[in-house]
Formats: sequence, structure tokens, C-alpha cells
Amino acid sequence: MNRQAALRLLACGGLCLAVMGVARSAHADVYAHTDSAGVVHYTNAPDHDLYTLVVALLKQEGWRTQAQAEPSPLSADRYGAEIEAVASEFGLDKALLHAVITVESGYNAAAVSRAGAQGLMQLMPGTAKRYNVDDAFDAGQNIRGGGRYLKDLMALFGGDLELTLAAYNAGEGAVIKHGKKVPPYRETQAYVPKVMRIYAAYKGQM
Repeated sequence: MNRQAALRLLACGGLCLAVMGVARSAHADVYAHTDSAGVVHYTNAPDHDLYTLVVALLKQEGWRTQAQAEPSPLSADRYGAEIEAVASEFGLDKALLHAVITVESGYNAAAVSRAGAQGLMQLMPGTAKRYNVDDAFDAGQNIRGGGRYLKDLMALFGGDLELTLAAYNAGEGAVIKHGKKVPPYRETQAYVPKVMRIYAAYKGQM
């Protein structure tokens, strides 16, 4: 996604926010730039054209999160280091973690779904316990637990990203029960392409 397209997405997101009566400063936007050493830098005040907008898609597509929580755009920057560390530890693409967090919670570490899923990556209590997450509202623990879960699902489903995401949403048992296909649940059928779409966009920015 080029800068002009990102700005168009931002304009759309801004319109949606205005309709909802939520005033946000342009300084809530977060930009990212990967330097020649592979280090990602985040800022809300880019000083050259190599920076690209990170949260345009959050505003456009992540507003209605799985937890129905209000997104926290600045947290894309705040938790960037934790996300990168977990991605490196488990061999995951950081853009994938960003995409999952966008859809699950909108970077809102206090998000709780009606089903009881908690935190940035919306861990269910059983999943949190399985991955030794003592406090699901602790961003570092939550991201690490969710990252480990994604890694295990990737291994279970042979690296198939769509099945991995379906299992993250509906549980691995549901995917296996339906012949290792995306389960025919309305939420899961919508969830998988949404994460895939945002992941593809983030990959072009990060």
C-alpha cells in the first residue's frame, strides 16, 4: 500500500470516527519505517517519506473488534517492541501479530469479549492457563501467550494460515471436527478473510 492509498484509508477512518462522535487528533496516527539494519521505528510525527501509516487499517477495519472494544491506536507504537520480541522468539511475522491484535482488540489491552476472552490477543481463560499467562491484561504476557498459541496452531495445521486463524477464532477442535476446513460459523467465516486482508496490508508497511 502506498502512502497516498494509506491516507485515503485514514480519511475514511476519520469520517467513521466523526460519525460516531469520537474526536481524535491527527497525532494519534502511528507511522512505521524499517531502516537498512532491519530495525522498525515508530513515530507520530514522521520526518521523511519512508514512514508509512500503520493505523489507517485499524481505523477503517479494526473499529469493530472481536471484543467490541474501542481501539487504542497509539498502542500500536506502545506495544511494538513486545510484538517484535514475540515474533522473533516464535518465528512469526510481526505483521501477522499486528493483524490479529487489530481484529481481536484494536490494541486495547483491557478488552474483554462477551465470551470472556481477555486482553490484546483475546485469550480465553483456558488458553491463558495453558500458556502460563497469569495476567491476561498484562500486554507482554498476553502477546507472548497468543504468539505461542499461533505457533502451535501453525504446526498443528502444517503452516496453513487460514486454518491457523480459523482455529485461533473457533478452537482447533472445531477445525479438526470439520475435516480441517474453516468451520461454517458466521463469525469464523468473516474473521479469517478479515485478518488475512489486514495482514497483507501490514506486510507492505512493516
